[in-house]
Amino acid sequence: MSLWRPRIAENARMKYLGIVEALEADVRSGRIRVGDRLPPQRMIADALGVDLTTVTRAFNEARRRGLVDARAGRGTFVRGADTRDWQPGRLAGAPLVDLSMNVPPQPSAVDLQKEITAGIGHVLAGPRSLAHLQYQTSTGGVRDRLAAAAWLAPRLGAVSPDRLLVVSGAQSALYAICETLLRAGNVIATGMVTYPGLKSVIGQKGLVTAPVAMDTGGIVPEAFEEVCRARAPVVLYVVPSIDSPTTATLSEERRQRIADIARKHKIAIIEDDPYAPLRKLTLPAFARLASDITWHVATLSKCATPSLRIAHVVAPSEMDAQRLARAIRTTTLMASPLLAALATRWIREGTLTEIVAAIRTENAERQHMAAAIIGEENFAADPDGHHLWLHMPSHWRAAAFADHAERSGVAVVPGSTFSVTPDPVEAVRVSLGTAPDRDVLKDGLSLLAGLMAQPSLTTKAIV
Repeated sequence: MSLWRPRIAENARMKYLGIVEALEADVRSGRIRVGDRLPPQRMIADALGVDLTTVTRAFNEARRRGLVDARAGRGTFVRGADTRDWQPGRLAGAPLVDLSMNVPPQPSAVDLQKEITAGIGHVLAGPRSLAHLQYQTSTGGVRDRLAAAAWLAPRLGAVSPDRLLVVSGAQSALYAICETLLRAGNVIATGMVTYPGLKSVIGQKGLVTAPVAMDTGGIVPEAFEEVCRARAPVVLYVVPSIDSPTTATLSEERRQRIADIARKHKIAIIEDDPYAPLRKLTLPAFARLASDITWHVATLSKCATPSLRIAHVVAPSEMDAQRLARAIRTTTLMASPLLAALATRWIREGTLTEIVAAIRTENAERQHMAAAIIGEENFAADPDGHHLWLHMPSHWRAAAFADHAERSGVAVVPGSTFSVTPDPVEAVRVSLGTAPDRDVLKDGLSLLAGLMAQPSLTTKAIV
């Protein structure tokens, strides 16, 4: 039995589709055969340098097309069909409802496609249009940084544009910050469940994780202080608002206590705060409570649209901002000037505020639907957010539940994907935004509710 060598097909629209297209080509060319087992998803993610969720999405699409089949406890295999006359989708079952990618929903009150088209048109028709088609500095243009300061002011207060950078998304910002602050073997503290993108950075840079206990309110300050004393971390990574996956939001009191502990032990804070604009109640960011030790990252992808790959980063000082700019220059070089200009236009005209408000309204409707179908007692959620942390009943294990859900046509993410401890939390993250409309979401949630009530399947799965 051969083992597939993963790759990403050139010219694919998205990375996950590139993985599927490469697999399809290798099946049809005979490089791998019917019945061959595919490598584990995590191994593929490491080999390709992509997030685990990207590979999970690729496997979901490959299964939808009838390319592969998953066998509980054994792995994923090239599907046992006659591939000589195989056609994409011919063997597929019900269309996949992807509730795995945590993106904002398409709001009914705002036509995002129209706003993007019109906004870019205005940018390119303006007097500085050519500047948006050229290279720019790694910190981002002054006009864009001034707009970012205005956008962040409700949470951070007044911020000098000299401490601000406009970068190409939160993941590249996170990697550059870790490149600036940390070296192989350094300890980074984070919650017991955390962003998979951070886990990728930790593995890539050879860092050591110090998990901090969490409760329904987020990271526990006393547990953080204990970790500081026992492990001497260099950095604390925290998602303070609508944490993914737990949905917890740190109270202002808890933020201040954590900031005081970090300053006491001379620990930097990386504040990844993509969901804060969605919350009706504004809380002060760590970058406001402890600006001298906090690196604040605020992407627009999670509160507006993934197509707007722009993140605003606030460094503790102007010197720190220049250090970070050097790291960005060696990786992504710069943010797209065109997208940065679009974000600036949306901020100045109030369009971004309108989009966020429309998404918040759509999130509330979808949360209400989830509560009615699954039962709000079965999950944690923030009413303004677009994901759930679905707790498993005693007869299910999260990994087995996610596997059965996927084979039934719904993709969710098990707790093990987020865990930084050997014993993963028995819960799955359910993202409400990916479903194109509420009818599709209703179908997916109904399937999950039915699956939770079927112990006959789970008994076999967890033996």
